Amino acid sequence: MEKSIIVGGRVILPGGVRNDVSVLLADGKISGILPAGQIPEDCKVIDATGKYVSPGFVDIHIHGGGGCDFMDGNVEAFLEIARIHATHGTTSLTPTTLTCPDEELFALFGVLNEARKRNESGAELLGMHLEGPYFSAKRAGAQDPKYLVTPKPEHYNLIYDAAEGNIVRWCIAPDFDGAMEFCRTMTARGVIVSQAHSDCIYEQAVQAYEAGARLATHFYCAMSTITRDKGFRHGGLIEATYLLDGMDLEIIADGCHLPKELLQFVMKFKGSDKTALCTDAMRAAGMPEGESILGSLTNGQKVIVEDGVAKLMDRSAFAGSVCTTDRLVRTMVNLAGVSVLEAVKMATATPARIIGIDSRKGSLQAGKDADIVIFDDSINVCRTIVGGKTVYCK
Repeated sequence: MEKSIIVGGRVILPGGVRNDVSVLLADGKISGILPAGQIPEDCKVIDATGKYVSPGFVDIHIHGGGGCDFMDGNVEAFLEIARIHATHGTTSLTPTTLTCPDEELFALFGVLNEARKRNESGAELLGMHLEGPYFSAKRAGAQDPKYLVTPKPEHYNLIYDAAEGNIVRWCIAPDFDGAMEFCRTMTARGVIVSQAHSDCIYEQAVQAYEAGARLATHFYCAMSTITRDKGFRHGGLIEATYLLDGMDLEIIADGCHLPKELLQFVMKFKGSDKTALCTDAMRAAGMPEGESILGSLTNGQKVIVEDGVAKLMDRSAFAGSVCTTDRLVRTMVNLAGVSVLEAVKMATATPARIIGIDSRKGSLQAGKDADIVIFDDSINVCRTIVGGKTVYCK
């Protein structure tokens, strides 16, 4: 049995931050939280003196990084994205797609399976997150509108069957006929259904929620708000997300997609229990600014990265982020004024619960996976541990 123990750190536990305990790891799991100074025999010591010891970050919406995108459709891209984001504290992630031809999508499922077998130095690759293709053209954002379609059972059942259980999450706009049937069908199959890229009115968002779509994708971005029709005002997906107590949301807390006041508004009315941090990172994450490609190299869109964010070439809209998880946490602490404990929760326990893996990830508790990130007061990552194995050490 391989054993190691993390000592001297400020350990972020579900009940608060403790500096009088150590974290014992054995065979890829957290085997116990021990009193400081209690070190078992034959145990490798990892000194975290003065630093935070946190659960590993869980990114439930990520497209790429390190010059690669999951839509590149090859194992090397998957592995490089997992590696580069692990250097920023991500220990598990859901590879995320963009709207694309069906054959391009189907090929990704096999690539995921092969990449999992070869992944030795990066974040764990969870199941796929399908972002589309059932979106409103009006709210397409950076999604390529030529691949948008309406939801029909023969189409989404074909995709689901091709995935062979590898779909964790699927986004849809509830604007269409057939959207509610999609929500009910996928929810019954255990897929997390999320409302996204939608021009729906409040009532449609509520119907989708009742049909199982209880998550809002990159909140505030590419979604409807208050509209006016013949003098009458109607709420949209934003208002529904706030009013439905059971509705979770994710935010791109890069300091660009949402300003300080909106980050604080989300915290005031939804809080860390219902809010997950996501990078929505594209291939330019971790790369120098300049021109890049959103999506696959063959069918993707050219974008420009500047001011810490990716933009469409005409600069009319953002085109995904170049964020990493440590930046998300740092932004919430430094810009939004959130405590380190709450910011970490939004990057760990909350996303783990949302996608149903909180029984094994998202908190430092005995029996859970030994996914751990150690960072300093400035939230600079010093060490990342995935399944008990150090994959990054500064």
